[in-house]
Amino acid sequence: MSGEGVESFLKNIVDPWFTVQGLDSKTFAISEYGHWEKVHSFLLLGETRAALIDTGLGIDSIKRITDQLTDLPIIVLTTHVHADHIGGHGDYDTIYVHGDDANWLINGIEGLSLEQIRKNMARDITLPIPESFNPDTYKPYQGYPDRLLSDGDTIDLGNRSLSIYHTPGHSPGHISILDDETGYLFTGDLLYSDTPVYAFYPSTSPEDLVDSLEKITKIKAVSKIYGGHNQLGLEPRILEEVLAAIQYLKENHLVRHGTGVHAFKSFSVHF
Repeated sequence: MSGEGVESFLKNIVDPWFTVQGLDSKTFAISEYGHWEKVHSFLLLGETRAALIDTGLGIDSIKRITDQLTDLPIIVLTTHVHADHIGGHGDYDTIYVHGDDANWLINGIEGLSLEQIRKNMARDITLPIPESFNPDTYKPYQGYPDRLLSDGDTIDLGNRSLSIYHTPGHSPGHISILDDETGYLFTGDLLYSDTPVYAFYPSTSPEDLVDSLEKITKIKAVSKIYGGHNQLGLEPRILEEVLAAIQYLKENHLVRHGTGVHAFKSFSVHF
């Protein structure tokens, strides 16, 4: 499908909750701008199957959107097991997660109470919510994954391959995903703009987060960075800023819990 064809096709997807944007003819961002977290999920189409990177908040059914975008079988790639990224997991048959987050997927998320999760889900919503969503009874998805991912794994979608990078810190099993064909790097909650990247909960590790940020600066041929929140798409030059920020944080002994928010030109972190 050409760029003009994608644009025309997407004009037919008018949804009360999700916003769909084509990154190219085979890659789509599915965003939830009506919620304060401004979460992005991403659908990547191969020739034999598709990958859905995260499934959003679970306030409304993301499957309604993916059903309009592809007939291919879908595997869900979980960047990390937090409620705002696994909300629609229950609508899909095939779930992949890094081994270090598998326990959270099966037994529940550590470090955040259900009460706090429900408060986070219910606040600062600017669009009408579906009747099916009740924040008082909301529960994050729990279930067994179909595959445990490891650093260095490759996911074959049919003439399109994705490389898995273990990038812990925000969660123990957080991953980033490189589309080897396009150079798109999907960073989940490791790197995004506008609001701080969080590593201040007891279940987080500022040390691991900084190591993971350094790790992604070494990935070659990155054409665009797509984080899990806020601005859709960051230029790869931000990785130079990330390297300088890492040096500053280390030299000033700030890489530890309790040092607060550290703001840089294009991103910030909260330890």
